[in-house]
Amino acid sequence: MILGKIVGKITTHGFSFQSSAETKKFEFVQVPHKRYEFVLCQIVEITRDKDQELCRCRIIGYKDKDGLVKPIRIPFDQGAEVLRAEDKFIEEIIKLPSKEDGAYMGLLDGTRIKIHLDLQRLLSKHVAVLAKTGAGKSYTVGVLLEEILEKKVPLVIIDPHGEYGTLNQKNENDEETFRMKMFGIRSKAFQTQEYGNTEINPSLKPLRLPTTFTNQELIHLMPKLSSNQMGVLYAALKQVDRLNFANLILALDQEENTCKWNIIHFLEYLHALGIFSETPTPYNDLLQSGKATIINMKGINPDLQEIVVYKLCKDLFQLRKENKVPPFFLVVEEAHNFAPERSYGETKASKILRDIASEGRKFGLGLCVISQRPARIDKSVLSQCT
Repeated sequence: MILGKIVGKITTHGFSFQSSAETKKFEFVQVPHKRYEFVLCQIVEITRDKDQELCRCRIIGYKDKDGLVKPIRIPFDQGAEVLRAEDKFIEEIIKLPSKEDGAYMGLLDGTRIKIHLDLQRLLSKHVAVLAKTGAGKSYTVGVLLEEILEKKVPLVIIDPHGEYGTLNQKNENDEETFRMKMFGIRSKAFQTQEYGNTEINPSLKPLRLPTTFTNQELIHLMPKLSSNQMGVLYAALKQVDRLNFANLILALDQEENTCKWNIIHFLEYLHALGIFSETPTPYNDLLQSGKATIINMKGINPDLQEIVVYKLCKDLFQLRKENKVPPFFLVVEEAHNFAPERSYGETKASKILRDIASEGRKFGLGLCVISQRPARIDKSVLSQCT
């Protein structure tokens, strides 16, 4: 269908055409070229003035004889006809991944073309989902996670607000199940295991982390210590054969320096939280093929959230480097709370998330960070996201 003819200034990057039929912003068009046959373009703006409508387009490219998509090097002719792009032509140019290789995310607006993201690229690298509140970040990520689960990839989701628990429920809403037919899909429940605060939600399982720490891990968990307190802590650490809360508290209790009490109180606080145990949750239980493990942080103190994310991510990353757990995909909601830009301060989890962002893909650990505040996310993390 002819939409109009090119008028005004023409470059190798864009042009305008006067519309003679209904057009929409972001609609794809194809234009015949004396050298390149047909070229795919897209409407980026529409201006209406009195009785005429002017559409500004950007040029995407053409397919050469070797099947490669290239930009044009010679502008279109003045008065060239602009046609509504055929679905088949759009698919040939933008080369979307196939159903077998990709994650089905929906339909290209105004067409029946199915959009698949390249899962191999997505899972082997890192992803950032950034948008303001209410823009659909969690819903989009939910669709993506369902597609990843279909490919039997283990998932670990850090969920501060308890938004992902419905992955294990079929959508029974009549209006939404009717709309699913437009996309050629059906309602489905996925296998999940949700850990969190059992006092708020008895259906959750309690997460238990190992009580054994390295010296560096323990010092990292501590609040900022004075030089005297550090001296007392190091002296106590030398007396401990097997490092855990009970043994360290006992060693500190034998120190004569009064600086020990603040350290003891903090260790007793960590111990009393019930998040650390001599019989921890087996990490292999968290990483099972086609299963999503959700760490539901709703109702948990933000300081404790940092500690849980730090210890869990550090242990899983170390086990992955040692090939003791399978490759998996880690999703961090509200990422700015766990890995803030350094001008906003550091959290307990900042360093390990930076390490995963920079090194994780070498060991088969993919990362997805989600935030409505991209300026507040650590730039070292964002720079590694594709």
